[in-house]
Amino acid sequence: MSSDIDSILRSPKAYIWAQKAIEAMETHRVWPTALNFELWLHYVAAKDSNVAAEIHTVLQSGAPFTDQVGEKIAAQHLPAVKLSGEILDAGKSLSDELDSVHRAIESARETSEAYGQQLATASQSLEDQDTDAVRSMVESLSVATRKVREENQALESQLADTTDELGRLREHLEQVRRDAMTDALTNLANRKAFDETLERTCVQAETKGVPSTLAIVDIDHFKLFNDTWGHQTGDQVIRYVASVIGRVASGARFSARYGGEEFAVIFPGENSAAALAAMEVAREEISSRVLKRRSTNEDLGAITISTGIAEFKTGDTPAGLLERADGALYASKRSGRNRTSLADLGSESTRAA
Repeated sequence: MSSDIDSILRSPKAYIWAQKAIEAMETHRVWPTALNFELWLHYVAAKDSNVAAEIHTVLQSGAPFTDQVGEKIAAQHLPAVKLSGEILDAGKSLSDELDSVHRAIESARETSEAYGQQLATASQSLEDQDTDAVRSMVESLSVATRKVREENQALESQLADTTDELGRLREHLEQVRRDAMTDALTNLANRKAFDETLERTCVQAETKGVPSTLAIVDIDHFKLFNDTWGHQTGDQVIRYVASVIGRVASGARFSARYGGEEFAVIFPGENSAAALAAMEVAREEISSRVLKRRSTNEDLGAITISTGIAEFKTGDTPAGLLERADGALYASKRSGRNRTSLADLGSESTRAA
């Protein structure tokens, strides 16, 4: 839902929605902090969202909407806030484990130093000592040796436990990193992951001279569809299109939800002809299926997509490549939608039946 709010804030009605959010906060005596603004923008512009439902529940209860209430809702439903908390928790656990290991190692070091000093003293004292004194000294050394052995065993056990804990923390942080790069609705990569991957792909194409291609995909007439059937059914359509694009973009290819109803596919090492063939497979599969509304089983009709494709040119920047792919996408839209267009070539695929 965050990417939908991003789309709203970039739409022609962005200022209208922003004003409505501020008016709603003023009506309910809520301070217009950045976090509250994001929450109340969900409330006024995304009525079907979990955030809106939570705010509605608070208002219905008659309880004041305090900063603490807003922070709790954000922590549960806004990915960036939730993610920050998970990173902080994992980082604190890692720091605590390392502190524990440091203390154990320091204790073992001090015990070993004391043992070494005891051995040196014993070596000097053994000379010119009677039997009883030697026996006493041996007993003292035996106790010290046992203490060092116990300290070392305890340290080994703690290090083993810490190794296991660090492994769990590493897995958790890796999962957090994946979550930070994944779109929650579609499970495709998100815009952040796309930007980073496109940057790397362009660098590799420039330095190694390998072909690389970018495709930008848009669901045709999605706004009308969304307004007619509602956000939940719209989300169903987005997930369906994402599943098809994800299958087409398997292997070394990279697929992402670019924003709202737009998707992107990066084809590292492949030229525009290969990308065109792949995206035509996706377009034909998507348009051939008549979807049904999950809650009522009503026919939703066929869904179609328009795609623009641009192949990397020497000297291209990520922004330049993206701009050319966008231009090809708009060419598909102008030519009647439900088609795939290649940048710079003026060629288009056959329109779907």
